[in-house]
Formats: sequence, structure tokens, C-alpha cells
Amino acid sequence: MATGDRITQLRPGALVPVPRDAADEPLAAQRLSDVDEWGRSEHARALTRRLYDPMYRYWFRVEWDGMEKIPDVGGALLVSNHAGAIPSDAPAIMHGIETELGRPVYGLAEHLFKAVPIVGTAWARNGGVAAHPENAYRLLREQQQLALVFPEGTKATGKLYKDRYQLRRFGRGGFVEIAMRSGVPVIPIVVMGAEESMPIVARSNSLAKLLNVPYVPITANMLLFGPLGALLYFPSKFRIKVLDPVHFDVPSDQERYSRSRVMDEAESIRVRMQETLYDMLRNRKSIWFG
Repeated sequence: MATGDRITQLRPGALVPVPRDAADEPLAAQRLSDVDEWGRSEHARALTRRLYDPMYRYWFRVEWDGMEKIPDVGGALLVSNHAGAIPSDAPAIMHGIETELGRPVYGLAEHLFKAVPIVGTAWARNGGVAAHPENAYRLLREQQQLALVFPEGTKATGKLYKDRYQLRRFGRGGFVEIAMRSGVPVIPIVVMGAEESMPIVARSNSLAKLLNVPYVPITANMLLFGPLGALLYFPSKFRIKVLDPVHFDVPSDQERYSRSRVMDEAESIRVRMQETLYDMLRNRKSIWFG
């Protein structure tokens, strides 16, 4: 749109409008930014991938099965199991897809991350988006992106090691309704190895209430390495399996969908993921070597 002799355009590669003068040169006072409307920066993601890649390849030694089932184009809702005091599965999934497929992945997570100073900004710069239905709809339907969600929520990341690999209830199936409304498939992703990377042996409920957080974990890492263990993962072997996409034969953009259908689809996906996990565990020879 013209304003006097200046035109606001979007340069290729830029994700914010940059005012230009009549000679089509950027104004001296302006500079390009690659931060998109969600706060994600491709420069930040590239740096994070470079720093994380050695851990991905040599510490967790991540192996994928079925990554070709994730589409090269178009929106899709990636759904995965979740575990660990500081979950190690989300970075591994995002890194693998972005590195191998060259597609950005947006991680939908609890609002509390957004509110933490510095952490919230770093989280957003690396593709973190507050888990809200409208955010998911815009990413999937309007922008045709890949969005990653963990339907178990904090029930999974706060569970004790004795309950490992037992998937919690997938809420009320909200992720299924979002996929239906957005007209995209759900792609289940099963992760084995994250449960052992930072296992929780106990929780402090009183401290959690004091800090107003869902849980305060005491991990095996902390018991073994002291304060350093709060950030140090065990080198468990990761195996990630992508299951067949789930398509819903319903019209998109409906005001409401059958609650029973939504719940049934969510439970069906959870059962498939749980059975796959059990199969993978039965075939695993070692926590550390797969």
C-alpha cells in the first residue's frame, strides 16, 4: 500500500514488512528481521540445530522409522508421546524433521513457558507456540504448517519412572477436533528412549504448590550428578517411529463435531501408539544401545 512516496513490501525471505523509498531501497533506519508472527526465527533455529546436532547424533543416536509418512507439503498435526522431567523428545522430533525434510515444525506447548523470562523468548524463537485451538488452526489450516502436540500434557512429563511408557489419557481429544476443523491428517509419532534420558524417581508436591507449577521433579540424574543433573541427560538410545497418517472423512471448518466421534478417534490413536510402544520395547535389546 502506497503512503506518500514510500511503499511497504515484503521482501523474499523477510517475514516482516520493510518500508522502502521510491528508489526501492530499504530505509536506512530499517533492517530485515526473520522473526515471524509466532516469534520463530530461522536464524535462531539454525543455530540451535548446529548446537544440538552432536547430542542428536552421538548422545541419543536417534534412529527414525517411517519419516517418509510426514508430508513434504501441506499442514499436518504431529502427535507424540511425551516424557522426562525436561522432555528430550520434542527437540529430537523437531530436529530430525527439520534436518531431513527441510520443513519447519512448530511445537505447541503449555502457556507457562511463554511467561518465563528469557526462556519464553528462546522457546518462541525456536518454534514454540502457546497451545491454543486458534493458534493450531492458523498454523494448520491457514499456513499449512507442521504442528507438534503432546496430548498427554504434564500428566506425561510428571510421571514416575515406574510408570514409564504407559500413555496417559489424551485429554478430551481436542487435537482430533482441531485436525478435523483444519482439514489435515493426524500423524502419530512414537518415541522410545526419552523415558530413560531423565527419569523422575520422586516429586515434591509442596514445592510445586509454592512455585505454582504442575510438578517439581527429583530425577535420577540429580541424585547421581547433584545440581548438574538437573540439566544433564542420560545417553539413552532413541528410536522414533512414524505411524500411518489418520485422515478424517468429515468436512472442515464446521462449528462443532460429534463429541463421541472425537473421543473415539483420540482413543483409537492412543491405543495404536501404546501398542506400537510395547512392540518396540519387546524388541529392544538395551536402553543404551537400542
